[in-house]
Amino acid sequence: MPGERVVIIGAGIGGLSAAVDLCARGMDVTVVERCATAGGKLSEIRTDGVGIDSGPTVFTMRWVFDALFAAAGASLDDHLSVRRSETLARHSWPDGSTFDLFADLERSVEAVGDLAGAAEAKRFRDFSKRAALIYRVLEDPFIKKAKPSILGLTLDIGLHRPTDQWSIMPYRSMWSELGSYFRDPRLRQLFGRYATYCGASPFKSPATLMLIAHVEQQGVWLVDGGMQRIPEALAGLVGTLGGTIRYGETCARIVRDGGRAAAIELASGERIEADAIIVNADPAAVAAGCFGADASLAVDPTPSRTRSLSAMTFAFTAEDIAAPLVRHNLFFSPDYVAEFDALHAGRMPEIPTVYVCAQDRADGDGPPRTNGPERLFAIVNAPADGDAHTYSTEEIETCRSRTFRSMERCGVSLDPRPETMAITTPDAFERRFPATGGALYGRTGHGWDGAFRRPGARTRMPGLYLCGGATHPGAGVPMAALSGRSAASAVMADRASTRR
Repeated sequence: MPGERVVIIGAGIGGLSAAVDLCARGMDVTVVERCATAGGKLSEIRTDGVGIDSGPTVFTMRWVFDALFAAAGASLDDHLSVRRSETLARHSWPDGSTFDLFADLERSVEAVGDLAGAAEAKRFRDFSKRAALIYRVLEDPFIKKAKPSILGLTLDIGLHRPTDQWSIMPYRSMWSELGSYFRDPRLRQLFGRYATYCGASPFKSPATLMLIAHVEQQGVWLVDGGMQRIPEALAGLVGTLGGTIRYGETCARIVRDGGRAAAIELASGERIEADAIIVNADPAAVAAGCFGADASLAVDPTPSRTRSLSAMTFAFTAEDIAAPLVRHNLFFSPDYVAEFDALHAGRMPEIPTVYVCAQDRADGDGPPRTNGPERLFAIVNAPADGDAHTYSTEEIETCRSRTFRSMERCGVSLDPRPETMAITTPDAFERRFPATGGALYGRTGHGWDGAFRRPGARTRMPGLYLCGGATHPGAGVPMAALSGRSAASAVMADRASTRR
């Protein structure tokens, strides 16, 4: 088995994690990446002479990467400089209220009491215990499982543990369950936003997503130099382990021979033979024929109605910011129901909730770590209609105006340097990630069984595998890494089985 060739299409976090595992096990690994840099959705925009994180900006579940590097005989700390953040996020509302959530649970309890009273602080403590329980129940049988099923999850949790079975609440919406904990609508809105981490709506997602609150409580890390250093570190480790990454190479099609995936053909016409192929891309692109007709039959299509959310993003610099920003900032819409009603109907919200990553703010209320313009990245949710709708200049300007007006309603006024602003729309995301409509998180997890509808690593074509944020266990930097490790394990297990 050692020395057998595995080709990985795409150098996102999932593909790079698979490459690290396979190289460490002695496989001959070649990664082909059509862009000039690694990272996939974890990307960086260069503007005004600086790099601005323009994809995922939150680094959690550090243990995933510690384990990945350790399995390759390396240490994360030797390749990446990270610091644990004390302030998880600052939240602001149009009524003038502001609330900081902290890594220290007791500080957060105290802050909830200051915002909404002692009774609400007690309910927040109960909510935190519940979020921790959901995570504990699901970590092994779902998050770490290669491809869980409803029956398998039930058996893994144990029929003799009805309390644990009931705790995950898959039949109750996140929004409804949050209402049983919080009387203050601001706190219900705050914790409901975690559904958008998966590109979903809190009104349609199961209450199990409350576990994300526990994930953040366990640690949010700040990456020195920006998030792009993560794929750079992984790519460097792949090279150290003997793997090859070929940038600027586009896979035109996956070749089937003898009923199994046998090679890829590049746009240049070059053919690369392989014993196994891993596609680090949205499964929708495979099903739509982006990698050839043969591969399209190996994966189920993703109906447009099941797509996760897309986004409108604004990367820019600004000078002399007087606003009290921390690294991660939320500016909430005054009407969450209306915001998601618009998104469900395929429209941009009139008053969107805005997330802003102030990338030169270290933690807390300290000054920016720069003497020049600050780097900022703002995101608002958008429908995944990029394959059916091209956003006009007027629509983009309307959205930009609404976005900055939402922040002003919450007491924060930013003055971006217009010449530095880079705006990305759902149709631009569709061009980067074809056949998705710009959906950034794969298939949405709406409904009690939505999380089980994401594909796992294996496909219907022997020798062809999937990984990335659109496959199980889901969206997010650590989840994409877990999917890559799952794909690598599937390759190794199937190759061993074939040999036997």
